[in-house]
Amino acid sequence: MPSWDWEKAFSEGRTPRGLFSRYEKNPILTSAQWPYPANAVFNPGAVQVDGKTLLLVRVEDMRGFSHLSVARSTDGKTDWQVDAHPTLEPNGEYREEQWALEDPRIVWLEEEEQYAVTYVSFSEGGPLVSLATTKDFCEFTRYGAMVPPEDKDACLLPRRFGGRYALIHRPLIRGEAHVWMSFSPDLKHWGDHRVLLHTRPGWWDGRRVGLGTQPIETAEGWLILYHGVRSTAAGAIYRVGLALLDLEQPWKVTRRSDEWLLGPKEPYERLGDVPGVVFPTGAILDRKANEFRLYYGAADSSVGLALADPEELIEYIKSCPSVG
Repeated sequence: MPSWDWEKAFSEGRTPRGLFSRYEKNPILTSAQWPYPANAVFNPGAVQVDGKTLLLVRVEDMRGFSHLSVARSTDGKTDWQVDAHPTLEPNGEYREEQWALEDPRIVWLEEEEQYAVTYVSFSEGGPLVSLATTKDFCEFTRYGAMVPPEDKDACLLPRRFGGRYALIHRPLIRGEAHVWMSFSPDLKHWGDHRVLLHTRPGWWDGRRVGLGTQPIETAEGWLILYHGVRSTAAGAIYRVGLALLDLEQPWKVTRRSDEWLLGPKEPYERLGDVPGVVFPTGAILDRKANEFRLYYGAADSSVGLALADPEELIEYIKSCPSVG
């Protein structure tokens, strides 16, 4: 497939931001569909399990605290079956989970043959990243905190590199919020920390950046969707960008989009508990259907779905400026 054809895209009324199309029945999940009282449902991790799409959804209760709950769909779009009870709740044995569990990302760890769920634990000292593993999304093994606060937006890569696990995460340091990568031999002790993606002052992602969905492996490299934040007189705007990491050396960013590809536009993205937010946390690359499904939190209130052609995504990011 040739590189991104700008002239053709503009003639069709599309721009790079038009790579994604919103699902016509958005939002696909709201608190009204929950089998127990909930204020909001948003920011789901996504994975394919037994031929179905499984979303591990952040659910905020009527106290303002969050837990995680499973919703399943055969086509990843409709007829969602929500578990009758919370799937993963704060556990008193882990003090970092004092107030909430938030924003999961999910990968299949090839070597361990189980799913790894990284999520934000809201502790007395602030938000930090925790890890749990599971084979069936019924029973979980908690590893506890991976890194100290304040840290969010984390996901493991599904395999090791040079014998080490790689973690993408977003610490807040001196008010700066860049995307980092760290490494571990055992999923417990982390080091060799390095910045992966910087903010770009003055740009749409100038205030903060953070990992969006789990890294998606392609022949061209690891596809990374990330959120970027811009401060305005009316508040912060959360939009979605794209980057590509080297396949064997994922600490090397090879491409990064100049423009955002998806931003708050529809009423359910502009109005909610946190207005002006499109926050991706899960994606499914359905090669059989030739479809890329992006699941995102809309205004911290509901779950939205955006669709893209996988080949167009790859060709677009290959046309973006090289990094380094």
